Amino acid sequence: MAVFGGAGVRGGVAEGFEEVRDVFAGVAAEEPGGEPEAQLAVYLHGRRVVDLWVGDEVGGDSLLALYSSAKGAAHLVTALLVQEGVIDLDREVGSYWPEFASAGKERVTVRELMAHRAGVIGVDGGFTVEELADDRLIAARLAGQRPYWEPGTAYGYHAFVIGALVGEVVRRATGRSVQELYEERVRAPYGLDFHLGVPERLESRYVPVRPMVLTAAQEAELAATGPKPDSLTGIAFNRNATPATDLVAFANSRSVRALGPASSGGVGNARGLARMYAAAISEVDGLPALLRPGTVAEFSRLHTPGTDLVTGEPDHFGLGFELQAVRYGDLGPDAFGHSGAVGAQSFADPRSGVAYAYTRRRFLYGAGGGAPENHRLVAAVIRAATAVAG
Repeated sequence: MAVFGGAGVRGGVAEGFEEVRDVFAGVAAEEPGGEPEAQLAVYLHGRRVVDLWVGDEVGGDSLLALYSSAKGAAHLVTALLVQEGVIDLDREVGSYWPEFASAGKERVTVRELMAHRAGVIGVDGGFTVEELADDRLIAARLAGQRPYWEPGTAYGYHAFVIGALVGEVVRRATGRSVQELYEERVRAPYGLDFHLGVPERLESRYVPVRPMVLTAAQEAELAATGPKPDSLTGIAFNRNATPATDLVAFANSRSVRALGPASSGGVGNARGLARMYAAAISEVDGLPALLRPGTVAEFSRLHTPGTDLVTGEPDHFGLGFELQAVRYGDLGPDAFGHSGAVGAQSFADPRSGVAYAYTRRRFLYGAGGGAPENHRLVAAVIRAATAVAG
C-alpha cells in the first residue's frame, strides 16, 4: 500500500486506488467551515486497499461516535444466529419475549420486526437519555407500547429502538446480549476497532463529536421544516421527549459509550467498520467469512417495497440492514450495510467484493442516511475495484 502524508490527507492506498485518494482529498477540501475531519477505509476481497484520514485531531485509529452504524453490528450478530438456527425469522416475537405480545403486537414475527414493520418506533412521551443509553430499559418500555401503525401493513425506520427490540429477542433466545455476542464472536476474533461498548482503556482515543455548522438560512429551514414532535418521524427520533434528545451530548456521554446501545451507540473508526463488513462476506487474514451466501441473500433482499413512513426513503430495508444499491447505483443489488447520524456510511457489496466505511467527526447539514460525499467516494471505489479486477 502506497503511504503518504502531510498537512492534509494522510494514510495510504493500494495500487489502482489512487483516484479514491484524490476524491477523498477533494471532499476534504470542500468541507464547510474549513475543518475536514474524516476517515475512509476499503477492503477488497478481504484485503485492505484504502486507509485514509484527514483532520488535525483525527488519526487513522481515532475512535468516533458513529451512532446507527451500531445497527450493522447488531444485525450481523442476528444474522449469524438465524444462520445457525438459533432464531427463527418466522416465529412470533412473543414466543421468545412473552411481554412483547401485548397492545396489538401479539402476531408480530421476528422477520417483521427486523424489516421495521412492527410499528413500535418509540414510546408515548419519549425516552429519557438514561433509557436510550440502555437497551434493557428501552425494551422494557417497548414491551407494553401500542404500535403507531398496524404491524405488518407498512414499514418505518425504528431509529432509536430496533437494536433493543432485536437485541431482546437475541437475549431471550441465547441468554446473552447482542453486545456480548458481538464482542465474543465478531469484534475480538476479527480484530475490529468498532465497538458496542467502549472499554475505559480505549477512552483516550475517543474524539468528541462536533455539532454541525449552520448558516442563518439553514437554521431557518430547520425551524420551518423539521419534524413535528408528534409525527412518526418525531417519535422515531425521540423528538416527543421533553427535552428532545441532543445527539451531540448523547454520543459524548461516557455512559452511552460504555453501554453501547445497539441502535445508536456505535463507536469506532473506518478501519474497524470496513473490516467488519469484509469479515461478513470474505475471508480475512485466514478467518472464514461470517455469513454464508444464502444468509446474505436473505438479509439483503428487499422485504417491503415502497416508502419508509419515517424517513421517506424508497425501498429502504432488507432484514435490519439498509439496502445500499438504492442509494449508490454502482453497487450490486445485494449490497447491505448501515449509515450513521454524522453522515457515516458502511456496507458490504458481495458483487464487487468491496467492504466500505466512511466516517465523520462533525454533523453535516442534511447528512441523514450518509453524507452526500459518499456518492462520489463510492463511485470512485467501485471504478477502482472494477479496474483492478480487470
